[in-house]
Amino acid sequence: MKTLLAALACAIATASGAESPGLRAGAAAVKITPTKGAPLAGYYYNREAEGVHDDLYAKALVLEQDGTKVAFVVCDLISLMRPTVEQARKLISESAGVRSENVMMSATHSHTGPVQRGGSTRNAAQGGEDNIAVKYAEELPRLIAESVKLAEERLTNAIVSAAIGYEDRLSFNRRYFMKDGTVAWNPGKLNTNVVRAAGPIDPDVTVLLVQTPDAKNAVATYVNFAMHPDTVGGLHISADYPYTLSRLLGEYKGPEMVTIFANGTCGNINHVDVKWSDPQKGHHEAARIGTILAADVLQAYKKVRPVSGSPRTRSELVRLPLPIISEAEVEEARRIARIPADAKTPQPKFLDRVKAFKVLDVMAREGKPHEVEVQVIALGDEVAWVSLPGEIFVELGLAIKKASPFRYTFIAELANGSVGYIPNREAYAQGAYEVVSSRCAEGSGELLVQSAIHQLKELYKKGGPVPEK
Repeated sequence: MKTLLAALACAIATASGAESPGLRAGAAAVKITPTKGAPLAGYYYNREAEGVHDDLYAKALVLEQDGTKVAFVVCDLISLMRPTVEQARKLISESAGVRSENVMMSATHSHTGPVQRGGSTRNAAQGGEDNIAVKYAEELPRLIAESVKLAEERLTNAIVSAAIGYEDRLSFNRRYFMKDGTVAWNPGKLNTNVVRAAGPIDPDVTVLLVQTPDAKNAVATYVNFAMHPDTVGGLHISADYPYTLSRLLGEYKGPEMVTIFANGTCGNINHVDVKWSDPQKGHHEAARIGTILAADVLQAYKKVRPVSGSPRTRSELVRLPLPIISEAEVEEARRIARIPADAKTPQPKFLDRVKAFKVLDVMAREGKPHEVEVQVIALGDEVAWVSLPGEIFVELGLAIKKASPFRYTFIAELANGSVGYIPNREAYAQGAYEVVSSRCAEGSGELLVQSAIHQLKELYKKGGPVPEK
């Protein structure tokens, strides 16, 4: 009799779902706009913010099931320094109950946000050690943690759906084979010496839609697309095209929904169409791009399919070798670094200044390789997120997606810290801006790919062989 009653009680619990509360989700956005006068990041000359076109945010999504919480945070910044990530993770663990290793944090790469303190001689030269930047850096981890805390407080029963849209009209590989046999970076519009693009793009618009169980209210939309947010320029703070994307999706799904845009592998991808004569700079261009991308997401909403499962995480520290530099290069870099970056002083060539910053940063490491984090978070057996620590060439991201056993693989670059540009192996022999700037040796990108694929396969728990792609 007791056995029968126990079996009956178990059946009732199973029918009611008491043994598993199901997935819960919460999202929040916290303003991280710096004050007027903050040094602006993104270019090789100094700028100070004269005003705000649209605010910058730290946007968080927390997912929880069976007692395991994971958090995704994306900031409208050019990058995140590793100390900021570590401090924010500690605060998140204390205030929101999300384990540090379960937090993935990335930046959108906006070129109209503040210079980040630390990380490079370039940041220091462009105001990263000024009082206004130091105070901002000190406050940023608390604001990031607050976004996760608010998202965790809003946890509610939810359903999660995913889809992959397609967009091949907005992004362009900005490296081109030229008639003289070289590879050029951003060669200019209608340049008759251009032969063809030197690499591909990633047209995937990968979408995660989080809604209440009745599907009447949207909690968050997480959008992943690979393209530099460098369309605005100027002296006013802006999130660039993700601002328009967020505004338009909010108008459709409701103002309470948080739109989170995570940039894919776009180290060599931007918005410039060299075959189109129209200028492509300013807020109108950011609005054009954001509008088209929003339309892609709206179309993807029509084909989202439910996904489920408990969250799981892994991460690895990967050692990236340094490029070889000579004593002569160090001396030349020191000479260039002493040249004031002002309008009155004759300036070195652009790539000479780029190389000088790189050489000084590499020298400062005294031969110590970069130790960077590659993190993977999975939801069930269909959805996974991969973090990569820099401006990653698109070929590397495509390799990860091709090998991933998950149907939906989100890749967030500039995540959990950044070491700058990381080209694929083939690009090193071709040279041009990204290679000249890279603080990592040839083959570093492939080490990240190897780690990501290994972790993806380890987390894949569907059973049976890894599916062919």
